[in-house]
Amino acid sequence: MKLNWLWTLGVGVALFFVTNVTMQSTGNPNFFPTVIMLGSFVVPVAFITFFYEHIRDRDIPLSVLGGSFLLGGAIGTVAAGLLEYSTLTSSSVSSLFGVGLIEESAKIIVPVVLFLGWKYRHQADGLLFGVTVGMGFAALETMGYALVTLIQSQGDVTAMNQVLLVRGLLAPAGHGAWTGIICAVLWRERARAGKVTINAWVIGAFILAVVLHAAWDIVNSQSSNAVAYGGMLAVALVSLGVLFALYASARKEVGQTPAAEKAQTI
Repeated sequence: MKLNWLWTLGVGVALFFVTNVTMQSTGNPNFFPTVIMLGSFVVPVAFITFFYEHIRDRDIPLSVLGGSFLLGGAIGTVAAGLLEYSTLTSSSVSSLFGVGLIEESAKIIVPVVLFLGWKYRHQADGLLFGVTVGMGFAALETMGYALVTLIQSQGDVTAMNQVLLVRGLLAPAGHGAWTGIICAVLWRERARAGKVTINAWVIGAFILAVVLHAAWDIVNSQSSNAVAYGGMLAVALVSLGVLFALYASARKEVGQTPAAEKAQTI
């Protein structure tokens, strides 16, 4: 049984709490960056580790995956930030749909480059790259929110920790799932057609991700707490449900691919 992801999660959470307690007991502000980094990265890295362990049947170096995490996350957050800054002026429903469209488009910049490279050509590869870049985006975004909260609250550690815990725990059901869905379908449809193709399935996956993203933001920003939590739970269940359905399909593909390739050579 592959449990490295659980070790990653457990050790990371332990380090987060030890560092957090040390920071609060000593009052040493030098620990703030470490706490923010651990709080933002532990769950995303553990989530990526789970998929890397369970569906990787390709020759994807960790350097490529790590580069996708950092580069995809950085390019995605910068591109999304620039576009949102210049186009969005309110938290209306239409503006929040705009946020979903912009961020889902920004997050697939690096995956599309990998997609066009053609070296990694199976659904499992696409799902892994999508989850990785989505988690990189989520981790960097969480760091930003935590830092802003810390500054605006004039050093309120409790407020900062709340942001880190909530956003960290929910990241897999958000950015990781949405980008994973888009990329898994994008890679799958190219494998089926034998060439780059943008068909109804790919467009539908992208629209679904945008709608789920917008629904998440809408219930989070415009509803009472009880309704918001219920709405976010519903969106999370749908997002993870679709992602893990594609995960099951990718695992099946990985298991069948060697046999299929062997049959073609006979």
